[in-house]
Amino acid sequence: MRGLGPTSEKILLLLLGGVALGFSGSPTRYARVAQAIKKEWKAINRTSLYRSIRKLYESQLIKYVEEKDGSVQIVLSKAGHQMALRYKIDEMKILEPKVWDKKWRVILFDVPEEIKNLRDTLRTKLKQLGFIELQKSVFVHPFDCRNEVDFIIEIYNARQFVRFIEAVFIDNELHLRHKFGLR
Repeated sequence: MRGLGPTSEKILLLLLGGVALGFSGSPTRYARVAQAIKKEWKAINRTSLYRSIRKLYESQLIKYVEEKDGSVQIVLSKAGHQMALRYKIDEMKILEPKVWDKKWRVILFDVPEEIKNLRDTLRTKLKQLGFIELQKSVFVHPFDCRNEVDFIIEIYNARQFVRFIEAVFIDNELHLRHKFGLR
């Protein structure tokens, strides 16, 4: 869908963040996510917020659910959920830890020729995340990125084609350390 402005994108991502609360697992993480979502909601200009919500509703990216107490909840529709995930994937970054654990994350994929668009998309996304291509469908990164890779695999429905390996040795490690700026 074209024509969504930054406020609409932010609304979709914040609603997706609400979904993430249910999967947060720990009370500390839940509180952190909830606090961040609350802060972001308050930062949106009210006029722009209402206009964007109306546009999202008309585009069927969100829906209203009336509660028993008469209040109305805004939730992502299936199409809105997919669009929010696409925005999220474009903003995704792999965080650099203070101390490198000296492990290499190696991603391998073997995508059939009939769906080479998927192969190209995986290659592009991994490069955008800072992976270095060792061979045509083999990429490496020094930092923990399992969640990010799993997210990409799920978004593109590529689980059957992708393998994730953690390695402690790669024979061209000095070259890779230099590329990633590691000592």
